[in-house]
Amino acid sequence: MKKSWKENIISKYRQAIRKNRFLKLPLSVALLFVVFFYNIGAYFYYNKKKFSSMVAILLFAIISSSFAFPGILEEENTAMENESEWAEIQENYDYVPVELGISKDEVLDDEDVIIGYDNEELDVQDEIDQFSLDDILEANELSEGFDSREEQGSLLSADDWQLVLVNKQHPVPDDYTFTLGTITGSMKCDVRIIDELMAMLEAAKKDGIDLMICSPYRDYNRQTVLFNRKIDYYMDKGYSYMEAYRIASITVTVPGASEHQIGLALDIVSNTYTSLDMGFGETDAGLWLKEHGYEYGFILRYPLGKEYITGIQYEPWHYRYVGKEAATAIMKKEITLEEFLEDLE
Repeated sequence: MKKSWKENIISKYRQAIRKNRFLKLPLSVALLFVVFFYNIGAYFYYNKKKFSSMVAILLFAIISSSFAFPGILEEENTAMENESEWAEIQENYDYVPVELGISKDEVLDDEDVIIGYDNEELDVQDEIDQFSLDDILEANELSEGFDSREEQGSLLSADDWQLVLVNKQHPVPDDYTFTLGTITGSMKCDVRIIDELMAMLEAAKKDGIDLMICSPYRDYNRQTVLFNRKIDYYMDKGYSYMEAYRIASITVTVPGASEHQIGLALDIVSNTYTSLDMGFGETDAGLWLKEHGYEYGFILRYPLGKEYITGIQYEPWHYRYVGKEAATAIMKKEITLEEFLEDLE
């Protein structure tokens, strides 16, 4: 009978060992490798149908998984793109006061703008109107038919009235309308936020914080006067018109791009600290607002370190109503309204 190739190899191996015993170990190892790979090859050859089926199933599973999670992959890609975009904006952001060497004392606030002028064109007194909680509760005139605490639904949309984006790149829409409600005296805001505003002021008072509202709704004319006065101020300091314009635009929003014009923004101080400056953020009132404002739908609109996104300097006194759900997400994540709306899309 004719020997198989495996038997021939074993026979030659034995003959080689008889001739030279020193080759026993390396030949034994070589023989083991030959037999091992032969058995593996034979196993796959005689079971090729079964393994073909397994490979087909594996490929099908991989292809199916690529279609099963497109939404997750898309969200991850979008998040990475947004993060990259904000990082690029931050890297290229030109913070004017630093660049032009403007000292903190030269940064003019709204309160400073009014001082020393004939304010007939603003129709205001020499000092900014500031009303305590007791004044507001006594004079508050909430229009019937509006309740900001009505259920708005859990699904937020960028088209919701409380989320309207107003900044330098997104001016107040020409067709934007809302109903003004009286806070007290000549102070007004969007009537839909008054209930939550009152609730926030009362809660603060229970915690020993007497908040004061000093600048709610401002119409286009008032915003224009404030902005132009700031330009004049910096030009008197020796800056060119363009430099003065750029500086003014980070301390007061450009007319037509102010949240005060849509009645959803308020400047808030306290009875123990009435100045509109960065120091307010370190007061008990400033800290209380940052910690609890979102519970009533209000956010710190221009946070510290986010100037490259908002285009406005840190303003711990400026709060914007966005509704409780959005406010909670924004303040918990420590992001801006701009970032929140991008994530919402």
